[in-house]
Amino acid sequence: MAINKINTRSIQDTTVTTDDFADSAITNAKVSPSAAIAQSKVSGLGPAITTLNSNISTTNSSITTLDGKLGTVQNNIALLGFKMAVNDGLTVFNLIDGVVDEFHSEDGTDESEGSNDHYCATNDFYTNNSSSACLSAGFGNDSITEGDTSVVPASGTRSGTFTVPSGLTAANIFAWGAGGSSGSAPSNPTIGPGGGGGYSEGVLAVTSGQVLDVYVGQGGYFPSGHPQGTSVETWFGGGAGNPTCGGNGGGVTAVMAGEITLTNGSGSAPAPQAPLIAIVAGSGGSGGGGYGSGGGAGGGTTGCAGESQTEQVNTSGQAGGGGDQEQGGSGKNGGGPGLLLVGGDGGNGGGAGYYGGGGGCKCTNSHHGGGGGGSSYYGHPAITSGSTEEGGGGEGGGTAIPTYVASTNEGTPSGSHQQGEPGYVLITGSFTSIAQPGGGSSTIFSNAFAAGTVPTKSRIVVFQENVETPTLNTDIIASVSRNGGSNFTNVTLADSGYVTGSSGQRILTGQATISGQPSGQSMRWKLALANETVKIHGVALQWS
Repeated sequence: MAINKINTRSIQDTTVTTDDFADSAITNAKVSPSAAIAQSKVSGLGPAITTLNSNISTTNSSITTLDGKLGTVQNNIALLGFKMAVNDGLTVFNLIDGVVDEFHSEDGTDESEGSNDHYCATNDFYTNNSSSACLSAGFGNDSITEGDTSVVPASGTRSGTFTVPSGLTAANIFAWGAGGSSGSAPSNPTIGPGGGGGYSEGVLAVTSGQVLDVYVGQGGYFPSGHPQGTSVETWFGGGAGNPTCGGNGGGVTAVMAGEITLTNGSGSAPAPQAPLIAIVAGSGGSGGGGYGSGGGAGGGTTGCAGESQTEQVNTSGQAGGGGDQEQGGSGKNGGGPGLLLVGGDGGNGGGAGYYGGGGGCKCTNSHHGGGGGGSSYYGHPAITSGSTEEGGGGEGGGTAIPTYVASTNEGTPSGSHQQGEPGYVLITGSFTSIAQPGGGSSTIFSNAFAAGTVPTKSRIVVFQENVETPTLNTDIIASVSRNGGSNFTNVTLADSGYVTGSSGQRILTGQATISGQPSGQSMRWKLALANETVKIHGVALQWS
């Protein structure tokens, strides 16, 4: 009987081979789109797929790297466009005078007259969205900045607290340790210099509402700075020197990811609570008396020993050793060892740090050894990009950092009876994500700029970046005054075409006749922002 139906049982395994199919007999149309064909059944395809996957992975990595570089390129292109637009004012519009403010600070704007103009010092722009802003909270020995986020506790056991605002996920911490004082001995006029404080920085992962405790080390005292015959320890762990003539080490500068018991003076170390310690800048030890040796510089992962100024825990001559990441510096002949966050007492005190420096010897009436420097720390698991720089002799570390504050973290010079310089802490951050859509109403005023003659026409150039989608001359309104701001004339803004792809950066320009205003030679610009969130990177005003 003829076979009119074939089922799978009619064909045994391996009975159909490639020889049973004519060339080109199997076409795409005869293969179901849902057919599952094993890679192994298609000769040569496997290596090709492997190579393709590898190429895709490499391409993705290159795209990620390229995206980062494109951000910088786009900003540079937009800045170039801004400068080209300004140059057009001279060559095309024959405007002979003007001022250009590419924002790097708030110096060119009138903060007393502006309203809700939030300036980001980290990335140099103004915005009309309070949730899209930057902060810069500074902590000194006796003052703080950025009162919206920072307070001085009533207890006096901390220099201040920093409350993480909503939307901030990473806080940049910059910390400078305190300098040590000079030191002496009862019957020897030789005065050794105090060691300089160290510097630490890092980025701390934070959560909204988290409270960070900030401690700013006090500069080391020399006896002339406190009553003779009394031992006054430096705030926050600076080691005390001989009350008659010995100097004190600098107190610890630190930021804690939670509250820790750290009171004024040295005394005994607090209970080990290293998981709460986010970052520490080591402080300098007090200089030696008689030997003329300097106190050890603070900072680095190991503070410097006095006299030798080398990074070592053991004593150096008659001076105390520096603290490291596991132990305090050794004391010498009556000088106490450094402890966690505390410098050792002695003839001259050690500087506080993650582990403090040891106290110098109380040798004789004519010789007292210098204190060792305390170590820095940035090993908290939530810290990234951490680094530290030790002081050099009496010089403080981190003095070349752009945010360094003058008159902080250096030790007392040789031969001087002055107090060492205090530490400092700066916390910055930017959070440009929009918590609530829609920018608030904001007005930015420039300072007044003198014109050589009474101008009759003006032109404004605005380097602007979209965060949302503002409507020109509705959500962004520019105006110009020639009489110091008593009268303003609106400028009709237009996009000049210097747009850098999808970055949202663009250059806006507009001209206005100002001859109808009361006569004057005091030029100002004003930007009114509303409804949609924007960033303003710079403004130029030109006139003739």
